[in-house]
Amino acid sequence: MANIAPRSLEPLHQQVSAIIPTHWYNLHADLPEPVPPHLHPGTQQPVQAQDLAAIFPPHLIEQELNTTDRYIEIPQTVREIYSNWRPAPLIRAGNLERELKTKAHIYLKYEGVSPTGSHKPNSAVAQAYFNSLDGFHTLTTETGAGQWGASLSMACALLGMTAEVWQVRASYESKPYRQMQMRTYGGICHSSPSDKTAAGRAILEQDPDTPGSLGMAISEAVEAAATQEGVNYALGSVLNHVLLHQTVIGQEAMLQLEKAGEANADTIFACAGGGSNLAGLTFPFIGKNLREGTNTRIVACEPAACPSMTRGDYTYDHGDIAGLTPLLKMYSLGKDFVPDPIHAGGLRYHGMAPMVSHAYHQGLLEARAYPQEQTFADGLVVARTEGIIPAPESTHAVAGALDYIRSGEARDGEVIVIGLSGNGVLDLPAYGTALGNDGQ
Repeated sequence: MANIAPRSLEPLHQQVSAIIPTHWYNLHADLPEPVPPHLHPGTQQPVQAQDLAAIFPPHLIEQELNTTDRYIEIPQTVREIYSNWRPAPLIRAGNLERELKTKAHIYLKYEGVSPTGSHKPNSAVAQAYFNSLDGFHTLTTETGAGQWGASLSMACALLGMTAEVWQVRASYESKPYRQMQMRTYGGICHSSPSDKTAAGRAILEQDPDTPGSLGMAISEAVEAAATQEGVNYALGSVLNHVLLHQTVIGQEAMLQLEKAGEANADTIFACAGGGSNLAGLTFPFIGKNLREGTNTRIVACEPAACPSMTRGDYTYDHGDIAGLTPLLKMYSLGKDFVPDPIHAGGLRYHGMAPMVSHAYHQGLLEARAYPQEQTFADGLVVARTEGIIPAPESTHAVAGALDYIRSGEARDGEVIVIGLSGNGVLDLPAYGTALGNDGQ
């Protein structure tokens, strides 16, 4: 780990540090029924700590398998790095309310203020930190649109490590600025599938023109980590410890709503791909529903091109195409499913996180699917009323909220929170395509 001199959050960050959570929230502790365990891909028995030791450090394994502790302390070094962009703002979208002619109270929980422009550093910093404690010098990972790859590259740079990233080919070719961002932070980025791994070479031999998928990229990153000394794997979504790290979002939102004079969120809309952003914003509210009997409604908004919850099966499936990962009980379209190369590359995953899937199966949240054309159109409404260009992924949450408000179902005074998981500044070519030749 790099020699980072500890700095006090006081007094410069005194007010800020009061809002940044001191602990991550673990929904496992409040669930009425336990999440089905991950299964070893060979024995198909519940995964044990030693089964994960080839690619994860002890602290993350402990977090992954922890089903009893409601709160897990955030290390001070991680909180200090968080303070560079946290708390992320909760914005009352008054212009959007007027545009929609609604008396509901619309809030945007905006994660696009982080150095990489998304929510992903919340887990990237934590994962890099815990790996650095155990002397690992490199982390391998997959990325779709590139937000996660950039975030891990940044986190590794801050903690004296290197990130090696396999980016889904469709996004690698259509989003060149993400590659540049990763390399600026010292990261290494490959198009996936690649010729760097046995898994990648096998995929290319079968289909040399494949647009790639997150399942393919995961296979390559896991293989690279498992076959090299001093190298571990970091996952950007899906697994329990990743979702855990993201719960700083929802905990902040709760406190910010209180400071804004709102008793609670009535309805929350969040985009859903692998599940980390959705879980981060909503799990603290779901936990409050379970503990205190509140009734916050949670709506997961996924792409129609990759609708794992609304069209998938709830079953055990691998997280990657090569079958190297544990079997996960999740809503899945099948590990071999290759979605169309939509602009929301971060949502192109065949399965949904086991904890999110379990919550959905238990009726603790709802799910809707939206086509790309609608999401970009509604993203433009936010850009032109509030000045924020949402990431293509985030426009799905926007579409869900606007669809609800336009239906007339929203009540006067209803508190609606939209999760803006990132900004779309590096996705302007996608907006250009959506705008068409007339630029309107």
